[in-house]
Amino acid sequence: MNPENRLRDEIARLGRSLFERGLTSGSTGNLSARLDGGYLVTPTDTSLGFLDPARLSRLDSQGNWIDGDKPTKEGFLHLSMYRADADRQAVAHLHSTYSVCLSCLRDLDTEDMLPPITPYVLMKVGRVARVPFFPPGDEALGPVIEEKARTHSGIIIANHGPVVAARSLRAAVFGIEEVEESAKLAFLLRNEDVEFIPEDYRQTLLKSGK
Repeated sequence: MNPENRLRDEIARLGRSLFERGLTSGSTGNLSARLDGGYLVTPTDTSLGFLDPARLSRLDSQGNWIDGDKPTKEGFLHLSMYRADADRQAVAHLHSTYSVCLSCLRDLDTEDMLPPITPYVLMKVGRVARVPFFPPGDEALGPVIEEKARTHSGIIIANHGPVVAARSLRAAVFGIEEVEESAKLAFLLRNEDVEFIPEDYRQTLLKSGK
């Protein structure tokens, strides 16, 4: 199997895994991966649980649709993440419940919105930022994402959901899962007296380059 077909199969497999475990519902969420000369992106109005590898959208290096089904209208989010860091090979975006819940709260640090309850989101993603709400499909969000993505590989869009970029599709998916689990912990413990991981260890993780 050639590399592109392997990647198509991996997008379908990981999309189905996210859907079956309740991390996405209906036709929400999208995945993408970088190819030589362009990108593969999940199509618009398609459930991640029922992707056909042969019908994934193919974009050129500028984000123009060249093959496959019509791409997600949120493709510009993915392109913004890629433009911010040429080493990124994949992007995952969800409308997952606890990340959205957390994004609606007013008193969070927009540069580091997930408290260090466990080390794992720092290990996989690093600091997770928050950007303001934009209407669905509004491409004015693109430059906002691109600017923030220069310093963060994980971003939560207010009242919308998380987006994570990484150097492989598996890493992007595992990273966005960790963002959701960390958001769940933060939300459940919001009114409790929480003991966080030690600050010196947190700083060590932040310096690891995520």
